[in-house]
Amino acid sequence: MKSLRFLIPLLVLLGLVGFLGAGLKLNPKEVPSPLIGKPAPAFKLARLDRADTTLASQDLLGKVWMLNVWASWCVACRQEHPLLMAFSRQTQLPIYGLNYKDDRVAGLRWLSNFGDPYVASLFDVDGRVGIDFGVYGVPETFLIDQQGVIRFKHIGPLTPDVLRTQIEPLLRQLHG
Repeated sequence: MKSLRFLIPLLVLLGLVGFLGAGLKLNPKEVPSPLIGKPAPAFKLARLDRADTTLASQDLLGKVWMLNVWASWCVACRQEHPLLMAFSRQTQLPIYGLNYKDDRVAGLRWLSNFGDPYVASLFDVDGRVGIDFGVYGVPETFLIDQQGVIRFKHIGPLTPDVLRTQIEPLLRQLHG
């Protein structure tokens, strides 16, 4: 009976050590999204550059497209931006921006200064569409298929490796 009194805490401690050890091996940038494989949230937003013109999720059905969530105040977005510019020139994939919780003038100035890789940027001033997509920081990038289903989500700035090893193979599969 006395040995059982010591054995139970030891087993609990070993279980905790195993659980914590497994957690240390996880990549914090790989946050699984519950939206992968599900329809992208419906939206209808004004364009950043033309407040009187809207774009809705239904307008994008029938094509594979990328949604890049960005803001003028985002330091990591500046790091990612040259890669987006190059990618938009070398691919036929339409890239749409979601200008997240930003000031319209600041967002337009940012695109004017650094270049505009987007077919259009949508103005999500209050962040509601971003919240619907599960965004909790910028930048975040989504790949959406012809049926409007989210196929990929990347948290943080895109890298050449992410484009080469994850996005480009998925694009070949979706267009295949």
